[in-house]
Amino acid sequence: MSFHVHNSLTRRLEPFASLEPGVVRMYNCGPTVYNRPHVGNYRAFLFADTLRRWLEYRGYRVEQVMNITDVGHLTDDGDEGEDKLEKQAKKEKLDPWEISRKVAAQFFADLGALGVTPAKAYPKASEHIPEMVEIIEGLLAKGHAYEAHGNVYFDVKSFPSYGKLSGNRVDELDAGARIAVREDKRNPEDFALWKSDPAHIMKWDTRFGPHGFPGWHIECSAMARKHLGDRLDIHTGGEDNIFPHHECEIAQTESFTGQPFASYWMHSKFLQVDGGKMSKSLGNTYTLDDVAAKSYTPRQLRFALIRGHYRAPLNFTWDAMKDAASSLENLDDLVLRLRRAAKGEGAADAQAGMELVVAARREFEAGMDDDLNVSRALPGLSGLRAAALEGKFGAAAAEQALAFVADANRVLGCIAVDEELLPADIEALIERRQAARKARDFKESDRIRDELLAKGIVLEDTPKGVVWRKK
Repeated sequence: MSFHVHNSLTRRLEPFASLEPGVVRMYNCGPTVYNRPHVGNYRAFLFADTLRRWLEYRGYRVEQVMNITDVGHLTDDGDEGEDKLEKQAKKEKLDPWEISRKVAAQFFADLGALGVTPAKAYPKASEHIPEMVEIIEGLLAKGHAYEAHGNVYFDVKSFPSYGKLSGNRVDELDAGARIAVREDKRNPEDFALWKSDPAHIMKWDTRFGPHGFPGWHIECSAMARKHLGDRLDIHTGGEDNIFPHHECEIAQTESFTGQPFASYWMHSKFLQVDGGKMSKSLGNTYTLDDVAAKSYTPRQLRFALIRGHYRAPLNFTWDAMKDAASSLENLDDLVLRLRRAAKGEGAADAQAGMELVVAARREFEAGMDDDLNVSRALPGLSGLRAAALEGKFGAAAAEQALAFVADANRVLGCIAVDEELLPADIEALIERRQAARKARDFKESDRIRDELLAKGIVLEDTPKGVVWRKK
């Protein structure tokens, strides 16, 4: 089976084929940097990273761009409300530019901690004003946009296929339902490309006036075009981006270029928390710091957020984190057992277990090729661990199994596949415990075992000596 993806545009599973053989141009909607991203945001960002990793596993060169929205995203996600950055700036009594720099720095630190592969570019909206103005001018010239009191609006009725992504028909959209009702609009559903507001702090002087700033939707169209060209292979985001954001991106971009914007649209589901909606008022918009405060690591969070299918509901609870950490610990343990088998501590027949490795790789690849179905891919790895626990691998098969796990981890990005050396103080504690066991001082032996466990080191006594793994 070739790689198949669910295309939100066509609402069906389709075989993936890039416009240019061997190259994928992918745009991912990134954060609005007014507040530190939370675990719900990271579900969408880690989905994009896993998609990129799988495409690279399949031999593609991926040109990935993720934007940074640092202006123009209003609180109602449309044309009304306060700018999210300026609202946060007032709350913290800081300049909005300072807010954007601070939150962007936190975002990049979090990406590093979560093991996210850096994108080709992370363009900022505020640094692409000329590119936005160019598209707006083009839309005006083609009759798809109009000016009104310093604002520029996209005329939705000039684009007959508006609604093809979300399924929303223009004649069925209720004025006032996620659509700003303004007297200067020709149609209630028209959306802003450029806004004029003398009170807005972040503003630019253009031929539309001295107090202007971009609408949220035009930013992504301009940044995608600047860094990836007129046509994309894949555009991703969370399901909340489908309407109005991505619908408006399609309308303005295709009206400007006269070409399809993206071949495939892929959207991840919302992350639930404790079975309900994530909300600041409920205090459950958890950040990486909150996860660390519960003694979980970023790689455990990464595994918890990617191990379910990206289009399936996922419920974040601390019990679910505990289960994810335990499952990841088992995968780490698989690596250690395969290493021992590769050194001759497994089955006498070096080829023993080779068919299990072939089957596991086949199962993993089939799951990932099925619309990035990580939950279908993982049993291949857990099946290897069951076989490793029974000592079924000979040295040669264990080497092949290790190679497969390393390949799988190029996609998953969270298994401890690199052999580590223990710090000298930990090595000394293990030697002291061994000496206590030899002297039959089991009280001291157990005390040292507990001390090591508190330091995150789990010991296992085997006929060939003690082995360790990280908790």
